[in-house]
Amino acid sequence: MSALTDFPITRKWPATNPGLLQLYSFPTPNGVKVSIALEEMEIPYEAHKVTLADADVKSPEFLSLNPNNKIPAIIDPNGPDGEPIGLFESGAILIYLAEKSGKLIGKTAADKAHVIQWLMFQMGGVGPMFGQLGFFYKFAGSEIEDPRPRERYINEAKRLLAVMEKQLEGHDWIAGDFSIADIALAPWVNSLDFYGAREVVGWSDHKNLIAYVDRFMARPAVKKGMNIPPRG
Repeated sequence: MSALTDFPITRKWPATNPGLLQLYSFPTPNGVKVSIALEEMEIPYEAHKVTLADADVKSPEFLSLNPNNKIPAIIDPNGPDGEPIGLFESGAILIYLAEKSGKLIGKTAADKAHVIQWLMFQMGGVGPMFGQLGFFYKFAGSEIEDPRPRERYINEAKRLLAVMEKQLEGHDWIAGDFSIADIALAPWVNSLDFYGAREVVGWSDHKNLIAYVDRFMARPAVKKGMNIPPRG
């Protein structure tokens, strides 16, 4: 039987309580997906701050758990068949945690399929496109004189927002009941404020999304998970 200490990442980020699920993350839109899910599902865990600096995410210890050098990642010492399991990719982690806890993934097979559908919408669309919007609108890409990259991602963000706005008509949550799909989507939609891009994508025209993000951010588990691990 393997132990938590068999994972090289624990040499750089040692566990205080090896019996708990170990979270290696930073409070970005992708990172907080997992901390919020853990809080919502009431799964005990220990959080380790892994900054976005190369010294952390490109360290041999972190790469041993996630060869793609991106947060978040987890080790569950109480994995399938009683064996520890390490996982990376936020969407995969959300599905794993939902199935482990039996929460936030729907009550039926059809519910689960719809939840995962909208989770994949975030993973394949909203996350990558909003991330590029942030790069070209706020960060280094904003210095590029050619307007086409910015226009592309602004327009794609508008299109994705319109899809969500329509889906939320008459609904509180994106796939029926509150689920891991909302935990994936809402932090990324909220990131438009951080990018200073709300005006350029016409945020004020999206009444359903505005109410959706407000509703999401008001949840106690979300308030806590949004700052885990603390930035400071």
